[in-house]
Amino acid sequence: MRVDDHLDEVYERLAATGPEFDGRLSNHGPMAADALMRMGHAERVDAWVAAYTARLEPRPALRAPIAESQWREPFGDPARLGDWLAFFSRQVQLRSWQELLAIWWPRLLLGAIAGAAHPLIRAGHAVRALGEADTASRRAELAQALGHWASRWQPIAHQARPDGALPAELALCLVPAPGACGGIGERLTLLGEQPEWPSAQARLEPVNDPAAVPAALDMLVDTTITRYLRSAHAEPVMLVHASTAPRAARLALAGLPKNLWVRTYEQAWSITAAITAIYSSVESGSEPTSEWLSEGDIAMGAADHGDEHVIKFTEVAIESHRRGNPVALGAALQAKRLIPSHARQVPPRLA
Repeated sequence: MRVDDHLDEVYERLAATGPEFDGRLSNHGPMAADALMRMGHAERVDAWVAAYTARLEPRPALRAPIAESQWREPFGDPARLGDWLAFFSRQVQLRSWQELLAIWWPRLLLGAIAGAAHPLIRAGHAVRALGEADTASRRAELAQALGHWASRWQPIAHQARPDGALPAELALCLVPAPGACGGIGERLTLLGEQPEWPSAQARLEPVNDPAAVPAALDMLVDTTITRYLRSAHAEPVMLVHASTAPRAARLALAGLPKNLWVRTYEQAWSITAAITAIYSSVESGSEPTSEWLSEGDIAMGAADHGDEHVIKFTEVAIESHRRGNPVALGAALQAKRLIPSHARQVPPRLA
């Protein structure tokens, strides 16, 4: 079976599951399975999906249909998750997925930190898959991502556009740390109350030319991968999203009109800055070395580990390594070391 066919099969297997489970945990199944395949472990996906699906919950039921002309009222209402999933399932049948994104991306973008940016990340994976083959299962996967995003839509308080002169590496060092604990919603509320938060976002050097956005997003991802190696000790799971969110925005560019690219970069920056501010620890602790390991070793280690965040982060770190980031593979090892293992989900490769 080709990897392309296998991805469609995975999407179909997971289609009846909901985007959330066990409270507010996000369903990572489609994204992690996609990453496993692209790291060369397609033969291990079926066992991983079977184990992961056992943790998931069914897709929520429809309560009341959402009319296309009346979408604003239920926007950001998690109680309407089933309704939003049904809405976008209809929409992907009515128009092309590119047209759907052109309409809904600007509406959704301001609230892209929704669900700790998981809907954005899932959408990025789906857009990449659709760019490779436009199939019914891939359009349905995009609909799941957009429905989840609309139901959890949440703006970041006091967002400010980049208007400074600093590269991402330095600008991220200057974001305020509100010292919060608790869930992401509480932490974001406290961050929004920090008087220096708007100016911290604005210190980043702006990108005004759409043609420069892909490279700028790659640089943002590389920067966060490097920071993860040094500062993920306190929140290794949540800080994965400081890298996977801008990388998802990068994946989505291929399906978006170019007039949305700069806005997408700016939103990815605000998400990354916010996650960095509320979760980064003081840089400390030992750093694993990866000098003797290959990309294949790192990918194998993530597959053996089995955790969905480690799998997704490792794919992104390998991409960063290929762009010349000398510590990217070490960052992937750091995630593997700090995040609890779910090795039971993926049996070792048979000789």
